[in-house]
Amino acid sequence: MSPYAGLGRLLRLAWRRDRLLIVLSGLGLIVLAAGSAQATFALYPDPAQAQGELAGVFDNPATVALYGPLASHSLDALANFKTLFMGAILLALLAHAIVRRHTRAEEEDGRAELLGAGAVGRRAPLTAAMALSAAAVLVISSLAAISLIAVGCQATGSWALAVGWVGLGLTFTALTGVAAQLASTSRGVAGLTLGTLAVTFLVRMVADTAPAPWLHWLSPFGWITEIAPFGANRFWVLAVALAVCAALAAAAYRLQSERDLGAGILPVRRGPATGSLHSVADLVARTARPSVLGWLITMVVLGAVVGSLVGAVGQMVSDPKVAEMLEALAGGAGSIEDIFLRTELLFASAAVTAAALAVLGRLSAEERSGRSELLLSRPVPRLRWFLAHVALAVGLAIGLLLILGMVIGASSARSLGVSIADQVPRLAGAALAMSPAVLTVIGAGALLHGLSARWGTAAWAVLAVGFLLGEIGPTMNLPQWLVNLSPFAHLSQLPGGALAGTSAVVLLALGAAGVIAGGAAYVRRDLA
Repeated sequence: MSPYAGLGRLLRLAWRRDRLLIVLSGLGLIVLAAGSAQATFALYPDPAQAQGELAGVFDNPATVALYGPLASHSLDALANFKTLFMGAILLALLAHAIVRRHTRAEEEDGRAELLGAGAVGRRAPLTAAMALSAAAVLVISSLAAISLIAVGCQATGSWALAVGWVGLGLTFTALTGVAAQLASTSRGVAGLTLGTLAVTFLVRMVADTAPAPWLHWLSPFGWITEIAPFGANRFWVLAVALAVCAALAAAAYRLQSERDLGAGILPVRRGPATGSLHSVADLVARTARPSVLGWLITMVVLGAVVGSLVGAVGQMVSDPKVAEMLEALAGGAGSIEDIFLRTELLFASAAVTAAALAVLGRLSAEERSGRSELLLSRPVPRLRWFLAHVALAVGLAIGLLLILGMVIGASSARSLGVSIADQVPRLAGAALAMSPAVLTVIGAGALLHGLSARWGTAAWAVLAVGFLLGEIGPTMNLPQWLVNLSPFAHLSQLPGGALAGTSAVVLLALGAAGVIAGGAAYVRRDLA
């Protein structure tokens, strides 16, 4: 039998299972690209004015570290400055999710063994996963380029941006394929892939701020910088990405041939001879510990970077139109430094929500793998198992927001030369003021997981749509009633503004209602 037997059917099956995730993610990325460019064009109808007022903002060293250097001072380059890396990272995460789900997760759940017992070749599942991921990357990147051209961006630069996205997306498609052979669990695959993503992004930061341009060639993010969309537009750099992808794909197939189904190349660390778990909550926390640690480190680094930028905000946002855009995103209360911090906290709250949904998603993952059924066959109440996951998600969200606020407070106090004792509680409270929207989305996720294990992934769509409506909607002049559907549109304007007590209570009540309804549904329905 051919090692690729059954590839077509597996590819159709993978698309059927992931079509909602791919379509919604693609729409979100396209709206992000086109909406960001359109908002900049609306603020700066005169390109010369934009070049004079924005170029200095984006040449700031801290901004370069986060978003890379400007490829040129053209209006198109300025309009797509943040979208370039932000969209590429989101596309890489989508590629990782697709490949991991249809390779290691299938083996971990036992479905790959069932498929392999039929007329399915050894290489077919891995090939189908990488093919679907590559197709999603190519189609989404192409549509993003077309949307940029439609709003008025230069065609060559738009396609160069798409090429940068394709290079990163395909690289992490193949890289996840390799990680799926090395690790023996889905969490291990995520740790290897996302750890590599973080390291390569740091390498790019060093290359741009040291400066050390030669380091660009050691990082997929550096390849995007070398392509220089809306600048040099070096399309040939894609050949480097394709060569690395081919090498990684070949390594993935070679490693797959050297391991048993369900096993990984890397040895699994043995646990203690005697268990130390005392409750269901201990078990849930133990399984999520690596993810929690990773998100904790991420929030500390993010808080330190954002806080260090506050001292330069006055120079960065000297243009009234930039301030106007920030006010549209975060409200106009307080100083320009407060508005900047509020904007960054709003974006960080989306990342915190994603961390909480990832932890909550373990509830359905354990159910699909059959482990929940084994656990619940013991005297373990279903509701306790459900609430343990929800409690960890809520605790993680609040903890990350608190830590983020404290780090931003300490870092910004040094940058502004003010008292740490005053700034840390102030920013910690502002970060916690984002929690009602975060907890509302967690409540929606709890309801979806409670209704069905298959519906749990729709929680990511709730987050994506809610965030895009609440944060990008005001800059795109969407109808106010549509923007108001997002929980992120009803948050307090802290720091610097007033506490929206009524909105917070309503959002918390909605989140609690989602948890209660989800728990009731989970207790009564059959397991997957």
